[in-house]
Amino acid sequence: MSTRVAAVLATVLVLPAVTALAQTKPPVAQFWMDVATNSMSIPGMGDMESGEGALFGGMFGGTKMGGGSPGKWLDTALYTRQKPSGSEGTHAIPPSLGMGSSLPLIPVVAVRSAGDHEGGGEKPKGKLVFYWGCGERVRPGQPKVVDFSRSGPDEWSRFMAGRFAPDRGAKAVPGRSVWPNERDRQRVPNSSSLEGDHAVSGDGVPAGLRFSLRDAYDFMPKINMSTAGDPKASVNVSWQSINAAQGYFLTAMGARGEEEMIIWSSSEEPDPGWGLMDYVSPAQVKKLVNEKVVLAPSIQNCAIPAGIFGAVEGAMVRMIAYGPELNLAQPPRPANPDWAVRVRVKSTGMTMLGMDEKGGGRRSSGRSQDSSSPQETPGVGTVLKGLFGL
Repeated sequence: MSTRVAAVLATVLVLPAVTALAQTKPPVAQFWMDVATNSMSIPGMGDMESGEGALFGGMFGGTKMGGGSPGKWLDTALYTRQKPSGSEGTHAIPPSLGMGSSLPLIPVVAVRSAGDHEGGGEKPKGKLVFYWGCGERVRPGQPKVVDFSRSGPDEWSRFMAGRFAPDRGAKAVPGRSVWPNERDRQRVPNSSSLEGDHAVSGDGVPAGLRFSLRDAYDFMPKINMSTAGDPKASVNVSWQSINAAQGYFLTAMGARGEEEMIIWSSSEEPDPGWGLMDYVSPAQVKKLVNEKVVLAPSIQNCAIPAGIFGAVEGAMVRMIAYGPELNLAQPPRPANPDWAVRVRVKSTGMTMLGMDEKGGGRRSSGRSQDSSSPQETPGVGTVLKGLFGL
């Protein structure tokens, strides 16, 4: 597909999806921890936590500084009213994390915009085709289609609209001090655990910002997801239940030709889920389950309707399991707390549709190839690089 459409998708895919916690006054110091487990299950591929797995950093959403390729990821941020421009700090961590005794928190430096994007005044080209809902057959009234070359901004906006809320997590913005940072970008080991005692200190941080994390707010297990069925027919996506999950959401996409992107979401309502592949508070998840936008935690499979991706090359399906959220304040629930901590947890997964179980290559779409087409199936990395402009 065209890089212009890919750029539009890249923007909307990272839209945050959470709600705000009301307080009379902000705390003197606020500390955020975003805890993510990202996984990729592709037949025929080896360890996706390195090598080609690094290509997929932007597809999982949520990590602000660390990346987001397969593995465990931790993003933290500190803000204190005493030092609104940012304060160097230290996050003392438990031995179970396996990353030393502490992590440095470094203020974010404001970066001037490089100017307008290339071709910013040119009208985008390409077409988005959207389907939704679990089931073997496409439902009446689908799909929704927007052609960027013929539609105006109002129609794009309606098409892109979906459920989301302002970010409430470890965002790397001026005034906050974050980890990972330029001084320390070490990867979180696969064996890491957050269980144990944590403490945050720094200029302007009230003494006693200490808290403990237990199993409920540790890294969630990897999503174990698999697909069965030819993309020309209905494809069943199934997964193992995760105890900590509050609900699940799936989305699939792939390119048909050079200018058309096919999108599907598991929502019963026509919501593409642009803002749902990220941290969502348990209260919001419960609301979305009731609205039949998010799948209940008891569900373990969802069928993608027949034919949606039958003519698509390199289609993929992504999934998120929404985890619990911890909110602490000291003193508890005052009008003006000394400090507050928010810990958010999620697990995401990705797999390919129509993959050969032995070699990881794509199944034939049944279409003849012209003389200019390569006779060997391109690798997964090549397919997704072209699909998403990576």
